[in-house]
Amino acid sequence: MHEEIQHPCVQHKLAIIRDVETGHKRFRELATEITQFVCYEALKQLKTREVKVQTPVAEASCRKIDTDIVVVPILRAGVGMLDGILDLLPTARVGFVGLYRDEETAQPVSYYDRLPPQTRGGTCIIIDPMLATGGSTNAAIDLLKQSGATDIVVVCIVTCPEGLAAVEKEHPDVTVYTASVDERLNERKYIVPGLGDAGDRLFGTSA
Repeated sequence: MHEEIQHPCVQHKLAIIRDVETGHKRFRELATEITQFVCYEALKQLKTREVKVQTPVAEASCRKIDTDIVVVPILRAGVGMLDGILDLLPTARVGFVGLYRDEETAQPVSYYDRLPPQTRGGTCIIIDPMLATGGSTNAAIDLLKQSGATDIVVVCIVTCPEGLAAVEKEHPDVTVYTASVDERLNERKYIVPGLGDAGDRLFGTSA
């Protein structure tokens, strides 16, 4: 299952972040801004509890989030989305999953993981700008489920039909939230039109 966020502000920012002329500073800013919009939609079903708050005028009945939140960026590009979520949820805990794609097999290879205990019983948000083949996303979901997670969502900036199909096949209980479902993967397993290499563009490591 997936949801494509068509809000005009998201689509406007998406047009700018795609542009090859957008430098790494602005790319990082846009990744943060788009992440906030997409997460706003992704987290609308969070469990809340009723609380009483004293305003300057009277007591008010309000609601506060009543679940542990664990944000899990897939290294390295997922780190570029982390500030966007933490601005919304500053008390969220953060885990890390290190995966890279073997250029020959296009399969994910794990090299690091560190997850907080709140993974079990909390809401886990996997973040990665690009959901391409779905291999890294599925590997991260597998790892979280092995750690006891039962409530998992994926937030990305762009994806494609091939990646969505791969995640939906392996994990039909996980919803993917994205700013765009792009056309396809090319022969190099890059999303078309996509963003290019999101990690390089985030951190200025490309020429």
